[in-house]
Amino acid sequence: MSNQNKTELLTTADFLKLSCANEWSLAEPFSFDVTASDIVIKVTVLDTGIIIFEPDCKTTQDIVLSSAVHGNETAPIEICNDLITQLIKGKIALKQRVLFLFGNPASINIGKRFVEENLNRLFSGAHSELSPDGSTLINKERARAKTLEDAVRDFYQQGEKISAQRDRCHYDLHTAIRGSKNDKFAVYPFQHGKPRKKEQLLFLKQCGITTILLSHSPTTTFSYFSVNEFEADAFTIELGKVKPFGENNMEDFTAIKATLLNLISGNDLSLGEYIAEDFEIFEIYQTINREAEDFRLNFADDVENFTSFSIDSILVFDGDKEVKTKKEGEAIIFPNADVSIGQRALLTVTPTHIE
Repeated sequence: MSNQNKTELLTTADFLKLSCANEWSLAEPFSFDVTASDIVIKVTVLDTGIIIFEPDCKTTQDIVLSSAVHGNETAPIEICNDLITQLIKGKIALKQRVLFLFGNPASINIGKRFVEENLNRLFSGAHSELSPDGSTLINKERARAKTLEDAVRDFYQQGEKISAQRDRCHYDLHTAIRGSKNDKFAVYPFQHGKPRKKEQLLFLKQCGITTILLSHSPTTTFSYFSVNEFEADAFTIELGKVKPFGENNMEDFTAIKATLLNLISGNDLSLGEYIAEDFEIFEIYQTINREAEDFRLNFADDVENFTSFSIDSILVFDGDKEVKTKKEGEAIIFPNADVSIGQRALLTVTPTHIE
């Protein structure tokens, strides 16, 4: 079967198609070489949705680009699959090691965020709950979270064997359920006391992203996993609103596609000088979890991310409890009333700055 999959991928260069045809796993890994501008690139398919490109030149970075952690967030999937296709066809002179991940091919196939459980709540070991008989993880998405963690861990550890001092980064690409006043934005995970890097903000600016949300606590997201376990420069990047395949205006993503291409090609990014006024920085103020079966948001479905409310506005009815804003200008982000009890249904944010 590996030879058949290898032949198909070499013929079509469509890794997304291969991944979706084998939604939970491949029979076995396989590899092959491609050549671009006299650089030989080793291509290794480890499992469905997991592919590594390693050039035979000196590298200094280990780059992880993930998408489809939510299967209906199609624009990032199309961006990554296009880069993968160009790499397989030998059209990109790769200069850095890159791991691409399609997080949840099974949810891509059904056009939904997830099959049984939100994959982006299952990292940093949150996947570890076992089935009642204690034999396996409780569902396939939990097993998939562990597979993705292992892939990132192995990728970074292999980089360490090449050279001790390497830059690690992980850009986890998403789109949001609803529209946003700030169309593209990035979540900067909790850093455990380490300073935020302005160089990374300048990189995001080149990607067309100048709205940054600072997280001040550990989470179970994929980007935080890479920060916490590997000290990678990692972000959850939101690229507009969820749309079906074929309905994304890919011209909206010209900046991020060009910047990611320059990153993996080792080109000079010419980041320039950090100017605080170029960015809108927010920090998480309230994390509102759903606690009751009777739960509803007190605003319409078309209210956009980063919409602010006056103080003491009721945001949520959670059973008999009302959850209100506590600060003037507090804004909402990621509202979703359809989460399971105990999971996050809403964040609120307030403006801040980076020292």
